[in-house]
Formats: sequence, C-alpha cells, structure tokens
Amino acid sequence: MSTSELHWFKSSYSSGPEVDDCVEIAVAPATIHVRDSKTPRTPHLTLAPATWADFLTYVASR
Repeated sequence: MSTSELHWFKSSYSSGPEVDDCVEIAVAPATIHVRDSKTPRTPHLTLAPATWADFLTYVASR
C-alpha cells in the first residue's frame, strides 16, 4: 500500500488553537503510519500495531 492510498486522520490528542499543527495517523492491515501534518510529503513513521499500542499505553499513563 502506497502512502497516497492511505486514509490519514488527525489524532484525537491533536487539538487546540493550532489546528494545523497536529499528528496524523493512517491505519493499514499490518502497520500504523504516523506523520506531522505540517509536512505530509516528508517521510513518516511506520509502526507495528503492537508497538503503536505500547506507545499509546505509555502516553496515557503520563
């Protein structure tokens, strides 16, 4: 799946007065993609679902 085929959406944690400065997520069958909304054409992170889940658990515990 190419990045142009991914459906990107704004993270629910990205809200506030700077609505253009957010993290965007795209979910694919075997990967989670994460990018900066300010630079959508630059490289992005590609994570295994388990790694993404661990990250969310860590963030929620802070």
